[in-house]
Amino acid sequence: MEGRELAKGNADQQNALRTQGREGAPSALDRVRQAAKRDKKMRFTTLLHHVYNPEMLREAYFGLKREAAPGVDGETWQQYGTELETRLQDLSDRLKRGAYRAKPVRRAYIPKADGRQRPLGVTTLEDKIVQRATVEVLNAVYESDFLGFSYGFRPGRGQHDALDALYMGLKTRGVNWVLDADIRGFFDAIDHGWLVKFVEHRIGDRRVVRLIQKWLSAGVLEDGIWTRNEEGTPQGGNISPLLANIYLHYVFDLWTRQWRKRQACGEVIVVRYADDFIVGFKRKDDAERFKEELAARLRKFKLELHPDKTRLLEFGRKAVMSIGRGGQGKPETFDFLGFTHISAMARNGGYLVRRHTIPKRMRGKLREVKTELMLRKHDPIPEVGKWLGAVVSGHIRYYGVPTNKQAINEFRFQVGRHWHRALKRRSQENAITWEKTRRFIARYLPPARICHPFPDARFVVRTQGKSPVR
Repeated sequence: MEGRELAKGNADQQNALRTQGREGAPSALDRVRQAAKRDKKMRFTTLLHHVYNPEMLREAYFGLKREAAPGVDGETWQQYGTELETRLQDLSDRLKRGAYRAKPVRRAYIPKADGRQRPLGVTTLEDKIVQRATVEVLNAVYESDFLGFSYGFRPGRGQHDALDALYMGLKTRGVNWVLDADIRGFFDAIDHGWLVKFVEHRIGDRRVVRLIQKWLSAGVLEDGIWTRNEEGTPQGGNISPLLANIYLHYVFDLWTRQWRKRQACGEVIVVRYADDFIVGFKRKDDAERFKEELAARLRKFKLELHPDKTRLLEFGRKAVMSIGRGGQGKPETFDFLGFTHISAMARNGGYLVRRHTIPKRMRGKLREVKTELMLRKHDPIPEVGKWLGAVVSGHIRYYGVPTNKQAINEFRFQVGRHWHRALKRRSQENAITWEKTRRFIARYLPPARICHPFPDARFVVRTQGKSPVR
């Protein structure tokens, strides 16, 4: 039970500077991080003053995307900034008094690669500021708690860190079976009651908990109709990824770590990025038992595995060799973070995990480029070329991994082909030739290249002189 002594245990949190100077909030959060790391059971009872610090709110404002769509109030980043200091001070005062109120989330939809629509929640700018500041404060607590195999939406971690960890696990840990799992409608299924209980394990400041509850209960506005959400957290909000990580930390991560230690008979690897996770096993019986017990674990917390998107497949060195001996077919593959992962043998006879761009992802992106080119076909060629160069460059920076050069070459070629078609439609009399388009392609579209080393090389650099990465 929590008593008054726990508030004393939070003494390190109170050493923030009296003035609201630039160095105040960061140094105070450093002390929160140290306290959270030192005592894994500490409940932080005084955190809100970090959130309503005007300097923290100002940094949150400048950290937002400036061209993001406005929420239900229609206010943009530029409009809010016309009287920034006055508005931030007013926001700080309302947070301090408890007068801050969360506004409904505006429902928007974006197309998915399979043609369906993904619902997103567009929050108001002021809510984004407070949420971003709150995330900064809560990260100081939870970064010491989150486990190593959790990569999604965490400071200093990205998708390629997760991809590298998965590659190394598949290649070096003797993985023979892979559980490719999908949680059905995860962000819409998060139970508010359980989420608040999980947050209260570490956050004893009721004012911060009430802030989170305000965002959860703000509801959704769609076509002028307000709907209250009894469960779920809208994708698109600044706070949603952190809340998702907290939920899965208690539901999945801690349970999986215990299962791996106490029940697994062979090697088990885990990589999770938000609600996407891959679990690799050396033994088939471990994999089957884990899948069954995971389904029961998720049901307890109002979640379920998607029956059509969750599968157990043979994957790894043995899968390649057994199929090779049989002389038919190829090993099954799985998709993760935009890449199809393929078991293969290298030219030197060693085992290799090939990673190729998911074809439907590439087709979806090319459809977007084609549509936009039709809208821009009469714009100046240098302007369009600069935009296309940024699109191709971003694609190459993400998908430019070893074994994937053919796919990024194909993407660049198809972008050039769509550009040629758009240029031909500028005029029916003076149709542009392919040779001229090729010169534009060479000038504006960066060449396909591998931007990332093999994960083996990257891990050697990161862990040299340190303990090995698990």
